[in-house]
Amino acid sequence: MTYDLLSGLRVVEGASFIAAPSCCLHMLQMGAEVIRFDPIGGGPDHGRWPKSPGGASLYWEGLNKGKKSIALDLGRPEGRELAQRLAAAPGEAGGLFVTNYPVDGFLSHDKLAALRPDLISLRVMGWADGRPAVDYTVNAAIGIPMMTGPESLGDAPVNHVLPAWDLLTGAYAAFALLAAERRRRETGAGQEIRLPLADVALMSLGHIGQVAEVVVGGADRPRMGNDLFGAFGRDFPIKDGRLMVVGLTKRQWTGLIEALGLKAEVVAIEAEAGVSFAADEGLRFIWRERLNPLFAAAMAGRTEVELGPVFDKLGVCWGPYRTVQSSMADPRVWRPESALFTDVAHPSGHTYPTPGPAIDFTGQARAAPPRAPKLGEHTDQVLAELLGLASGEIGRLHDAGLVAGPKAD
Repeated sequence: MTYDLLSGLRVVEGASFIAAPSCCLHMLQMGAEVIRFDPIGGGPDHGRWPKSPGGASLYWEGLNKGKKSIALDLGRPEGRELAQRLAAAPGEAGGLFVTNYPVDGFLSHDKLAALRPDLISLRVMGWADGRPAVDYTVNAAIGIPMMTGPESLGDAPVNHVLPAWDLLTGAYAAFALLAAERRRRETGAGQEIRLPLADVALMSLGHIGQVAEVVVGGADRPRMGNDLFGAFGRDFPIKDGRLMVVGLTKRQWTGLIEALGLKAEVVAIEAEAGVSFAADEGLRFIWRERLNPLFAAAMAGRTEVELGPVFDKLGVCWGPYRTVQSSMADPRVWRPESALFTDVAHPSGHTYPTPGPAIDFTGQARAAPPRAPKLGEHTDQVLAELLGLASGEIGRLHDAGLVAGPKAD
């Protein structure tokens, strides 16, 4: 763990990919114990890219660090029964189960609640009707790829590389799980929670006005390229690279004009149009075709070293364009004093910067993030401690191929 706020809670995870495992990772980083079960040999995400040169999944390591891992033969009834017993294991701290297995089946809420009536199960789904979905297919269905990219692409879609709905669903799931756990403490009642990825995406579009925009306006939002919709902002080439500059607030806007010495030129456009750009961010967007060339010309012959300190002094919102690799050399991004990342040695054989929780609870120290487990590393420990099995019974399960420990190095 990296904080101990949820110390005493136990979450059992039977899941793969991003949303559900990231939910449990958030819980773990706040102090909960997380026990993850997988099929022997690994589930569908155990070998996902990116991989280390030796073939280990860095993706799997990243999402499962600190969790206890048990490997079961989920293809046989006996192995499935063990998974059910783990999810519904007794104890006041337990009875929290997170999965993305289908609604019906051996991990259905009804089957688990028959073993533990106060069980809280949280099920991440694709679509609410049970159809499978991932970030890419949800985005395609709700129109995101058609508003992303430059206008010149016409009807060609642009897939977003960041799995935003998976990540947001994981965080939302952790919130929902804690809300249900609080209710259980007050009432003693269990709860089934279903959280479709697509509904999180649609909810989010609704929250930020994009559903209303289409209904009220009667048309889809067109592509804007790198221009910030409804305000001033875009990428501008400079002498040694490219900067993203944003003028959302009045201070950001006036600071940018002052930094670039463009007051006279901007005032002239305002007089011509009869508007005040400082008073209305939307006007900066409407008049972007006149404004953008001014800012491009003012920035083109200058360097980041010249512009950065002036922008910072005047409250300008800006950022350089970096690759992931080059960003790691930027102290504005990777702050040396930050406790977010710690070098950790993982089972892949590699030591690399590993993040703890992004939140900083003032006055509470963050412990170093733990390493990822080896698949099945905690099989015997979990069977003994959580299910109370004797060593002879655990040995029988191994002999029968129903459970497995970690592979020898």
